[in-house]
Amino acid sequence: MTTERSDSELIRDAAADASAFGELYDRHVRAVFGWFERRLTWAAADLTAETFARAWLWRDRFRDERAGSALPWLLGIAANVLRESVRRNRFETRARERLGLPLDLASEEGFAGVEARLSPRQALARALERLPREQRRAVELRVLEELSYGEVARRLSIRPEAARLRVSRALRRLAVTVKEES
Repeated sequence: MTTERSDSELIRDAAADASAFGELYDRHVRAVFGWFERRLTWAAADLTAETFARAWLWRDRFRDERAGSALPWLLGIAANVLRESVRRNRFETRARERLGLPLDLASEEGFAGVEARLSPRQALARALERLPREQRRAVELRVLEELSYGEVARRLSIRPEAARLRVSRALRRLAVTVKEES
């Protein structure tokens, strides 16, 4: 005759036998998931996983205060996980608002908005478009095509010193413009 081990015994045995913790998980996962689902439906699965990950890491902190049941302990961990998640979400939402980013990052438009706003390549492309034509062309020849200043000067029909000056001014303007956008 086999007697079912208590939660307390499963946690104690988990150090030597990981399947004991698996049994504890199987025993309480529905209750923990249901607890989260009633509070934050869209994140219930992730928060349940986080709760059991912490329970595994903190199993040596378990104190049998409920006649061998670990459910109150697991729900205490769940409450802490939920509180931290809500706090982190509020912080991230305020940060997105301050930066003028979309609040709904889960939508395709949200991701595209973030990419358009924060992408260094796109910011640089926008800044390049705003340069005066002569400066933009000088930068394209020197930086993108990697030509020497002498070759830039020849292509633009100007002296090498003037080519160097155009590129320098354009790069300073780009640095300021891109920095202002970020």
